[in-house]
Amino acid sequence: NTVYWRPPGNRKPMQSETAACLPFLKRHIELVSPKVLLFLGAAASAALLGRSEGITRLRGRWLVYDGANGPIPALPTFHPAYLLRSPGQKRETWRDLLLLQERMRELGLART
Repeated sequence: NTVYWRPPGNRKPMQSETAACLPFLKRHIELVSPKVLLFLGAAASAALLGRSEGITRLRGRWLVYDGANGPIPALPTFHPAYLLRSPGQKRETWRDLLLLQERMRELGLART
């Protein structure tokens, strides 16, 4: 998530809320120094990739997160809460997870 609290009424975080948390989120990513990132949902994808396309257009494609430690491959996919409301999208998310597994194997991060 891009904010560290649940917005009232479980609404989408406002830009000001995301902006307040973004430096902390970016620092967290910098400290962890991951080899790959999986963005769950439109809010995370938009905030961290700076892209305006919807998650349906972004998902399933490897993009690049420009982190403080250099570029990191990033894969956007649907948010789990969305999948609870739209179970028909689970098939697409499964394909995304297989892409993630393949990339992790290429990087030596997953078992073959």
